[in-house]
Amino acid sequence: MRRPVRSILVLIPTLAALGLLTAAASDQDAVYRARFDAMMKAGGVVTHYDPMEVVPGARSAVPLRVATAAERSIRGDALDRATAYAGANNSRVLIVWRNGTVQREAYFGAADRTTQIVSKSLSKPLGAIAVGRAIALGRIKSLDQPVADFIPEWTSTPKAAILVRHLLDMRSGMLGQMTSPDPAHPINRAYLGPDHDRVLIHDYPLVDVPGTRFGYSNAVADMIALLIERATGMRYAEFIGREVLTPIGAPGGRIWVDRPGGLAHSGCCMTLPAESWLRLGVLLLDDGMAGRRRLLPRGYVTQMTTPTPQNPYYGLGVWVAGRYVKRRGFTGVDGPGPQVLHGAPYADRTLFLFDGNANQVVYISPATRMVIVRVGDAPPRQPTEWDNSVLPNLLIDGIVPRKGEQKPVPQPEPAA
Repeated sequence: MRRPVRSILVLIPTLAALGLLTAAASDQDAVYRARFDAMMKAGGVVTHYDPMEVVPGARSAVPLRVATAAERSIRGDALDRATAYAGANNSRVLIVWRNGTVQREAYFGAADRTTQIVSKSLSKPLGAIAVGRAIALGRIKSLDQPVADFIPEWTSTPKAAILVRHLLDMRSGMLGQMTSPDPAHPINRAYLGPDHDRVLIHDYPLVDVPGTRFGYSNAVADMIALLIERATGMRYAEFIGREVLTPIGAPGGRIWVDRPGGLAHSGCCMTLPAESWLRLGVLLLDDGMAGRRRLLPRGYVTQMTTPTPQNPYYGLGVWVAGRYVKRRGFTGVDGPGPQVLHGAPYADRTLFLFDGNANQVVYISPATRMVIVRVGDAPPRQPTEWDNSVLPNLLIDGIVPRKGEQKPVPQPEPAA
């Protein structure tokens, strides 16, 4: 029987659409393979982030005020030694802020106050700040709201037990950070795929009961961008720029997205000038207040800096001092991967920090009202390796105490 002409006319655009979808999928796979091959060639490290999306910041960012001689509260020799240590360890920027003023600002090589620095995992605490801001705006109910309220694809699955806080404290139960040479492995697809939002929602595996195990993960941190976008209806870059950076007077930058108009990588590699990271540290030091404006819920910073039983050194996106250990790993105290050296206990037991690959660090010392930023390239391993305790201890010990000012209590030693 002869097929009606009308059916043929309907079939033609359908086949055309299928052809376009097939071509698009082929193009995405080609992009993914090119990224994967480049990462493998570089020894498992991503060295090029493309494409990037603009993150707006304060339109007329005024530099932070530099302390006068009378306002300087850290001895010059301590500042000089800290600057020398930073300079000898491939730093591009060192900024020391205390009690409202910059005590020392040092740039190395071609860097200056406008230089965009690839921040690595400094992006993770920024994700926690973004969630706090969304809670303050009423777009997210609380840290204990199910993520499935925003990712309904997880409803009626084991992932429905994942709470917002689990994405931030790395207890989601989803696959932790690892490496694999297999291009089909979800750890690679979730990081490099131009459709990594789809992988995160549908393909990234749940391996533990949510809330029961610490599993540091870039993929899980990238879900914060998805959460913020679905909760607020704004692009992640726009939300960060409008609701976080602009109110604190911070310059903006750029963020890596999986494809033009696609999902941002909220767990890694936003670029910002060093001063913007300093201002974020000051925001947390001031319990989420930007001047007289409250950006984060009262007490949210306390929740950020409270560790979990599964990892006594990690809160919501930030690392906390806890009890002294000589080496602390990103995947847990005894977990695989890099182990950060602490040659001595921190001089302030309340210290917490943003800590990223290549020893990008923002130290926040509540007891001394000090924020220290060190960003740059990976320090050399020889003649000595980077020691995470050197900068804060040098600078805290160098404080010239004012009347009534007490020395902070140092980080406690391990229990006997």
